[in-house]
Amino acid sequence: MNSFFNSVYDSRILNLVIFFPLAVAALVAFLPKDEKGQIRAVTLAGMILSFITTLWAWSRFDTHSPVEFQLEYRMQWLADAGISYHVGVDGLAVALVLLTGVLGPMVVLSSWTFVQERTKEFHIALLVLQTATFGAFCAIDTLLFFMFFEAVLIPMYLLIGVWGSEERQKAALKFFLYTMVGSVLMLLALFAVYFLAAPSGARSFDYSTLYNGLMNASRELAQNLQQNPDGSGVGRLSHVALALYTYGPWLFAAFALAFAIKVPMFPFHTWLPDAHVQAPVAGSMVLAGVMLKLGTYGFWRFAVPLFPVAARQHQKLFATLALIGIVYGALMCLAQRDIKKLIAYSSVSHLGYCMLGIFAFTAEGATGSAYQMLNHGVSTGALFLLFGMLYERRHARLMSDYGGIARIMPVYAAFFLIVTFSSIAVPGTNGFVGEFLVLLGTFKSNLPIAFGVIATTCVILGAAYMLWMVQKVFFGQVTHQENLALKDLSGRELAAAIPFILLIALMGLKPQPFLDVLNTSTERYVARAKFAAGEGSSDDSKVRVLVRQLPRVAVAEMNPVLQLVGDQPQGNTPPRQLARPVQRPLPMIPLQPAQPSLQPANP
Repeated sequence: MNSFFNSVYDSRILNLVIFFPLAVAALVAFLPKDEKGQIRAVTLAGMILSFITTLWAWSRFDTHSPVEFQLEYRMQWLADAGISYHVGVDGLAVALVLLTGVLGPMVVLSSWTFVQERTKEFHIALLVLQTATFGAFCAIDTLLFFMFFEAVLIPMYLLIGVWGSEERQKAALKFFLYTMVGSVLMLLALFAVYFLAAPSGARSFDYSTLYNGLMNASRELAQNLQQNPDGSGVGRLSHVALALYTYGPWLFAAFALAFAIKVPMFPFHTWLPDAHVQAPVAGSMVLAGVMLKLGTYGFWRFAVPLFPVAARQHQKLFATLALIGIVYGALMCLAQRDIKKLIAYSSVSHLGYCMLGIFAFTAEGATGSAYQMLNHGVSTGALFLLFGMLYERRHARLMSDYGGIARIMPVYAAFFLIVTFSSIAVPGTNGFVGEFLVLLGTFKSNLPIAFGVIATTCVILGAAYMLWMVQKVFFGQVTHQENLALKDLSGRELAAAIPFILLIALMGLKPQPFLDVLNTSTERYVARAKFAAGEGSSDDSKVRVLVRQLPRVAVAEMNPVLQLVGDQPQGNTPPRQLARPVQRPLPMIPLQPAQPSLQPANP
């Protein structure tokens, strides 16, 4: 009875996580627009409570559970199209949800006095953005993911275009167009996978249906290409495997382009520096801390698992692009005189390590990549927060406008130096753990050793540009009289900065609790990449995606196809075969939440 009680309530945690910020946004919408203090206080309280809900979800995640997607909730939505409201989290998703919740209160505090115009609309945009981001990380239905993935664009476009700097409209338009082009291509590819992965009458946008429907065909194609590298044996392939051989690389390219733009990878990165420079501090924090992770998460969850053969075939290409991003981002940082643009280009370099770990296809590389996603959100988010505090005082972005301010703002300088150490991966900080695992995984992968050597060497470049910036801004003589009047951090600013310092220390000195959660996803990611690429064990029980089914009665009434061939048997019951469709009108059925028992997915 207690287990059932916990299961019922656990299955609704993610609904609370996703939609609570939206409820707060509705409350803020009813507040008088002139009551700026009240609007800020309500939004901050809502963000704190939202963080508590993410902490609750994190605490309920069981690292020893054999279930992949936990806290799962599923409800019928658009039955005829095979679309359900289906949410759940694995290790990586719940970690990114927690990161999003952690950043929320600090984002509000960072803009407490900076945003004076259209204050209500600004905070509503932040809350709506929070909901869209939570939804994207929690969605298991792929079309639901796409909707949240696209919903993120609207509030971020407004944050940049309305509350940004001088050239904000140009930067906002560039950001929107880049990401929209990639998203349209991904949507077309998603429809193609929808028709390919399951027969008529059993099609669904659910991730389990798409992945399981392509899994055996991907393995068949991989084994065929191993035996016939010239492609001479493709005539013996099943129709699904043959379709993957013909169209798989193009479908993978469409998914990869959408996510590469969002990361952003070289050469699709050009929108990022403009967006960061023009965005307000809160926008830069959300963009760097959370939104860019939608790109790396997309590769991890969709692009590579759905098209593992194409991903393996293009492994060196994407590893090379990741390596170019690492080197190029670091060199561009060395050439910058604008502090905010330097931090923006550092994101290109750091996220190159994330992508390198993903395409190493090793346990160490994948774990390091996942940990680096969290590290980048903490370290770069903190850099934008701290620089925003300085910019609010001086309204200047160039290094030459500063110098010697460590003696004027000693607490601020100490905080900035700690975050700098995190960014350059000094041992004892969070950055070291992620980069070390990525580099170790790269050396252990089948990539040429030069990839690991170059990536390791670029760690030195990271230290060079960050320490050079710190030296120019904080040390030496005070050359501008205006800087003598600068005040050190206030109580509100300390409240926003201290959590970042604590996270840097916690994740650097005690990473194992975070790694234990991430490893639950890493093991499956690597196993699936090896299985579908024709490597590893032939047992598919460890790589098949199992999710919660819709209620049995609802499924039977909704769809005459009762079960698909390949369902895992329950106990001693033999696998059910594909039923013959019965042509009759589909009755209306009430929306019902899923029952707490777990059932295998439809392949």
